[in-house]
Amino acid sequence: MKFSNGYWLDRNGYQVNKARGLLDLVVEDGSVHAHAPVRPVLTRGDTLNTALLRATFTAVADGVIKVELVHHKGRRERGPSFEIVTDPAYRGVVERDCDGLVLRAGELAVALAEGEDWTAAFTHADRPLTASLPRAVAHVTGLDGRTWMREQLSLRPGERVYGLGERFGALTKNGQSIDIWNEDGGTASEQAYKNVPFYLTSAGYGVFVDHPGGVSFEVGSEVNTRTQFSVEGERLTYYLIDGPTPKDVLRRYTALTGRPPMVPTWSFGLWLTTSFTTSYDEETVTSFIDGMEERDLPLSVFHFDCFWMRGFHWCDFVWDPETFPDPAGMIARLKARGLRVCVWINPYIAQRSHLFDEGAERGYLVRTTDGDVWQTDLWQAGMGLVDFTNPQAVDWYREQLAGLLDIGVDCFKTDFGERVPVAGIAWHDGSDPEKMHNYYAHLYNRAVFDLLTQERGEGEAVLFARSATAGGQRLPVHWGGDNESTFASMGETLRGGLSLTSCGFGYWSHDIGGFEGTPDPDVFMRWVAFGLLSSHARLHGSGSVRVPWTFGEEAVDVTRAFIRLRLSLMPYLYAAAEEAHATGTPMMRSMFLEFPEDRGSWDVDTQYMLGPDLLVAPVMDPDGEVDVYLPPGTWTSYWTGRSAQGPCWVRETHGADTLPLYVREGAVLPLAQGLSRPEDDWVPGVVLRVYELADGEERVVTVPAHDGFEPAVFRLVHDGGTLRATASGARGAWALESGGRRAVGQGDTSLELALG
Repeated sequence: MKFSNGYWLDRNGYQVNKARGLLDLVVEDGSVHAHAPVRPVLTRGDTLNTALLRATFTAVADGVIKVELVHHKGRRERGPSFEIVTDPAYRGVVERDCDGLVLRAGELAVALAEGEDWTAAFTHADRPLTASLPRAVAHVTGLDGRTWMREQLSLRPGERVYGLGERFGALTKNGQSIDIWNEDGGTASEQAYKNVPFYLTSAGYGVFVDHPGGVSFEVGSEVNTRTQFSVEGERLTYYLIDGPTPKDVLRRYTALTGRPPMVPTWSFGLWLTTSFTTSYDEETVTSFIDGMEERDLPLSVFHFDCFWMRGFHWCDFVWDPETFPDPAGMIARLKARGLRVCVWINPYIAQRSHLFDEGAERGYLVRTTDGDVWQTDLWQAGMGLVDFTNPQAVDWYREQLAGLLDIGVDCFKTDFGERVPVAGIAWHDGSDPEKMHNYYAHLYNRAVFDLLTQERGEGEAVLFARSATAGGQRLPVHWGGDNESTFASMGETLRGGLSLTSCGFGYWSHDIGGFEGTPDPDVFMRWVAFGLLSSHARLHGSGSVRVPWTFGEEAVDVTRAFIRLRLSLMPYLYAAAEEAHATGTPMMRSMFLEFPEDRGSWDVDTQYMLGPDLLVAPVMDPDGEVDVYLPPGTWTSYWTGRSAQGPCWVRETHGADTLPLYVREGAVLPLAQGLSRPEDDWVPGVVLRVYELADGEERVVTVPAHDGFEPAVFRLVHDGGTLRATASGARGAWALESGGRRAVGQGDTSLELALG
């Protein structure tokens, strides 16, 4: 939100009271407290009839400093609040010098000096990161009586800003005005389903604004040299998070807000859906599955979209008796074919649902301040909204889902959660409606995810969720919302995913082929390659189906090839998921996130790293042309084995059966062989494909344990032109490959391969 009229003036309707000094530095219980008047205090009289802002700086962990800015502290702070995890026993180190105080949290520090100008300077190992400079902190009042707290942090020349949730515009946020406010707006505008008040920068730090409601960011768009953020009310809290690398920032940030859990192995297989408004019944579903099987297109999950329930009844959680007269039997038949089952749900209860009266009478639906049930006809006629701040309502909602789990449903697509009213709303627990607007998605997804964890066990719960906010990475998987079936929308979809994963979301998916409209075969085939080289892969549309044969036989062949590639990569993908779980580094990474030291990578948003070693550049051109940026180092084409030396841009033309897929030098890809589903044993027949391992380098490659299978560990070393590998835990044959040469071994043995 912009409050300024150029450098000197305030915008009409606002009075911006800027901090004009820093006074009375006090250390108390490990925190540094300071006060800032909003006008110069030169005489005693200057202390009258003026506002005084209070600032508190607290070291909460190595590399993390919390900043609280308050005007009137007596205003009651209503929930909800983000679930922040810190160690209450942690204390920073306070140092005094002639200029003031320095608070240290590991290598991160903030320097504060009493004087006429407000300044808080953040450093990493005494190297400047950013600063809250004079005129940065302010309390703002509007003519309508509303108030805001504002902060501005400096940007150095050339510094780039990333994150702020799943945003579909340019990956670098410089010059953008961004409102953290969940909306159901598709993928073609500034609106977003997953808004996260967190950003990281190329200067080696991140900022998390601890406010679950609306936060306005001006990223070099109000003051060119500053990132501004503001919240309505009398209090602003944020965390300054140290790097020095963006992965370090994410590690610290996800330690605060939560790490992605492991998800079931079967979820990494291909998901196929009925699509949204298409006509379908069990015969239709069976024909889709038969068609996939007949064409040798391995499938892991079948998803039933909205119309598994009757129209006007969403959500009553009752299968349409005319379309699906025997849901338990149908699901049993699908499970007998080795499939998992997902069904669509949302948090709304239509007036015609048999649950509406029950929910209204028991107080399980959100009410207005007048005591009525809040209702709307947008989406479902007369629908109410489940009040997840009421523990009994949570239990009631879970009871409906538990019945579906009892007949074999494995997971849920938790759609919607963005259309949450604000005006005239009273939540059961007294929450602030403005703060609840974004946070509602978290409560909704948590209610469902926790049920799945309870019923299926740790590591076996998975959602397909559309809305989220900070902390939502703990409730995976999320998909990219309602895109269009075009190359342009493929690009905006990718940008949204990379923006979201820059906020610690370890997993992310999207509707292959686009949701709105029907893709032409070229768009579909190119999107298949992109989708199957994403964290999770789902074929889904709105008014048309996405079974590959509707797009021609070539589309079938392309889909088969990329499913096989995906299955062969399961050891690699699962290891990347383990990294996301352990450190917060996402499976799909922007080039900046993986190569922050390479300025050429900073603005690239048409490609990504899948795990640490695979560079993927989706083709978004009908002629198959694509420009690929290769960072410094040697990069080898997965398809041809030809190498190129970065940094450089390469223009390539690809048929539908390939896309730019490069392997980083020094990588060892463990490739599983002959899998029909992702939960099969990956060890028998595994091929270790080695790429440009330097002489003297060693690698330890683990084929991870999963689904009851033991891991296998391979130790490799390049020694004077000979590649040596030793296996531990190998089951059956395995192979070592490099540069077109291969050696084959059996069980726990050692292999040698001459190179060059």
